Amino acid sequence: MVLREDLIRHYRWLRQYGLNDSHSGNASVRDGERVWITPTGACADLLEPQQLVQCSVDGSRGQGASLDAPLHIEVYRRNPKATAVVHSHGAHTVAMTMNGNDFLPIDFEGQLYFPRVPVLTIAYERYITESPAKVAALLAEYPLVVVRGHGVYACAESLNLAYKWSCSLELSAKTAWLAQLARTSDEGRGTRG
Repeated sequence: MVLREDLIRHYRWLRQYGLNDSHSGNASVRDGERVWITPTGACADLLEPQQLVQCSVDGSRGQGASLDAPLHIEVYRRNPKATAVVHSHGAHTVAMTMNGNDFLPIDFEGQLYFPRVPVLTIAYERYITESPAKVAALLAEYPLVVVRGHGVYACAESLNLAYKWSCSLELSAKTAWLAQLARTSDEGRGTRG
């Protein structure tokens, strides 16, 4: 139960700190061959540990599991060291990657943690069928991947680390957005910096 309570805590923090809205995103934690995942349409403010859905690394999914459950399971299959997958919708990250280009942080922390964040473009109508393999393949090499126009997937050896990657990326994207805004403002005033 402690592992499931920890998953709920991190999922709520994503909402509390603005990386998800009340019912968006999802998260999972691996416990051996068992995977606990948030249910589809879960409200982060109200979710309780007993509402988490049990799935398995073998691909079986409990009723009501997140639509991203196949993606989470595929991440665990391809990355045996991973014990957590977190999916968030940080607005700055989504906005800064709408061009489809990989995100290259300009801030010190971002460069230290993830000098390059791959960005995938998956058509909306093919998302359910294509995202598990495509996202999992990249998360086997990188701690984070962004699906253009959708959001961030992070995987790590702990929930806290996956949560940290998600938060750090959002702050890095916010910093890049503010720097871009400042440059635009300076150019509009005819100043140089």
